[in-house]
Amino acid sequence: MHDIFEAHDTTPKILIADDDPAIVRLLADRGVKMGFKVETASNGIQLLIKARQYNPDVLIVDVNMPELDGLSVCAQLLEPNCKPVEVVVVTGYSHADTVERCESMGAFYVRKGADFWKRIRAALEEIYPAMADKIGEAIALVEDTKVPEHPRVLVVDDDPDIIQFFASRLGKFGIDALYAPDAVQGYKIARKEKPAVIIADNFMPNGDAKFLLHRLRSTPVTGSIPVVVISGRKLDELTEQNLKREISGRPGAVRVLKKSFDTDELFGTLQKFCGFDKYNAEDRKPHDQAFGGGRGAARTVEANLDVQPASIEGA
Repeated sequence: MHDIFEAHDTTPKILIADDDPAIVRLLADRGVKMGFKVETASNGIQLLIKARQYNPDVLIVDVNMPELDGLSVCAQLLEPNCKPVEVVVVTGYSHADTVERCESMGAFYVRKGADFWKRIRAALEEIYPAMADKIGEAIALVEDTKVPEHPRVLVVDDDPDIIQFFASRLGKFGIDALYAPDAVQGYKIARKEKPAVIIADNFMPNGDAKFLLHRLRSTPVTGSIPVVVISGRKLDELTEQNLKREISGRPGAVRVLKKSFDTDELFGTLQKFCGFDKYNAEDRKPHDQAFGGGRGAARTVEANLDVQPASIEGA
């Protein structure tokens, strides 16, 4: 995906920062159709660097992002010695302290979910009332498009116990799990849903992890999605190198891990690519439990958070 979406040079500039590539694409596309010049970032450090280089007029910023959270970046960019900028904070979590920090910075606060597009429209129309017609027309085309509230991770594994295990662990960190039983279905779901990260078993029916990586890297919309490969048995060094090798100039697996009940290493890797809120799982609402449940998503039901499969390493 190109970082810049061209519009007329004299129009206002928007910098969009979110670790969810699907949301970035939607917002960037709408921004161009409204007549803005749009730049994008996928983590907090990138946001900070691009904001200083690009000097945007408006920031649309996710709260939970890798490297540095959106609110911390905004606090730096809103210091008195910086160029004035309007800030629209977007988040899938409802925390009182987030609302308070937005109010203290004079930022707009927009919840991801059902009213997302309506609130984005209201914020942008308040900032640029002269562009209200174009903003409204652009939003009208996507107002029925669902915006995921939380980061989404696709788990590709043919073992239902593994799926239940990861769904419960991901749910504790406020991450929604999507599920595919094999590489073919995993590729189809990844292409449609564009998850932030994919966790794939190395050995599966209908194609192994290498097959999945080649399919993903051959498609523009999935070409850069980070893939973590897991295996029930320790892989030799040559196999790991082959999984991590670039494919058509795009990255191979970002990590190769052995399946384990200890998920610290896995979640340390996930945190580099998607922002999540591990303190949010306890108060998640029932309707927040999974995105796309009707399309094979693994539902993270609170009652099952501590369920473990009988064996994870042999899968």
